[in-house]
Amino acid sequence: MIALWDEVFRALSPAAARALDAEDATAAFEAMHVELDRVWAELHRVLVAGGLACVNIGDATRTLDSRFQLHPNHARALMGARRAGFDVLPDVLWRKPNNSPTKFMGSGMLPGGAYVTYEHEYVLILRKGRKRRFSADERVRRRESAYFWEERNRWFSDLWSDLRGVGQSLPNAVQSTNAARGTNAARGPDAALRKRSAAFPVALAGRLICMYSLKGDTVLDPFVGTGTTCAAALALGRSSVGVEIAPALAPMFAATLATGPALGRHWTAERLDTHRAFAATRSAEGRPLGHHNQPHDVPVMTRQEVSLRLPGPRTLHATGPGRWEARPVSSQPASSPPAP
Repeated sequence: MIALWDEVFRALSPAAARALDAEDATAAFEAMHVELDRVWAELHRVLVAGGLACVNIGDATRTLDSRFQLHPNHARALMGARRAGFDVLPDVLWRKPNNSPTKFMGSGMLPGGAYVTYEHEYVLILRKGRKRRFSADERVRRRESAYFWEERNRWFSDLWSDLRGVGQSLPNAVQSTNAARGTNAARGPDAALRKRSAAFPVALAGRLICMYSLKGDTVLDPFVGTGTTCAAALALGRSSVGVEIAPALAPMFAATLATGPALGRHWTAERLDTHRAFAATRSAEGRPLGHHNQPHDVPVMTRQEVSLRLPGPRTLHATGPGRWEARPVSSQPASSPPAP
């Protein structure tokens, strides 16, 4: 129900096209979600037992037939996901404050015609069936994929306000630090296409990948756009598959994916530096951490962190049309090309 997507839904759904032409907001909303219901059903089919789907979605406000309304996309998507067979888990409210002094909607200081400013989106968490069961090999990878205690406390909150929104931007290799923080702005002739990609901060994808997958797992993005999720997966030692219906975004995807190795180096260094600072503060307060992580030679809070191993450096290599392979630097043959 955002005008930017009208033509996409018109092409997918004659019912949505008719409803938009008639300015029937209720019918248009439902017709669009019928198309998304197909996605939730397909996600449920392809996920492993116990696999998780994370859906970043915002509600929409729109005026049709002279009536201003909120369209509760997150609620309707949850209904479709449950019908597809997913179990719904507690979600995240991602708050993206708008600092504009004129951000209110409606009649300003006069009661009865003003509207609450919308500054949040949702991250819906869906699971296919019961909790995932791990093989012996997966249990090893699971221990290595652990996160730090203080990361757990921050990440597994139902309100995220530390991730700023991104101007639908495309990161590049020389801006990997900004890309990790979601701060670079869209510029140049590709700005319109980037806007249509509905990009979110790469740090949002990275956080969810750390929370819900193991190193070596495969992450699927059915709306891959410019490749934010795949770049985050590469940076974090996961494989990925992306699906996109707009061919014009393919060059942007390749450019975004090329940032993955630099992004991985940045994230690993940043996470270790942040953890060391946390450990030093605890020690100075007379509350030292009681366990030791051997791979990184740092103190940690719990036994579950002692095998934690952050991803090492990788290089990226094209292996065919639409296919790339990331290789650990330590295993590079002498003839390998330099990293992009």
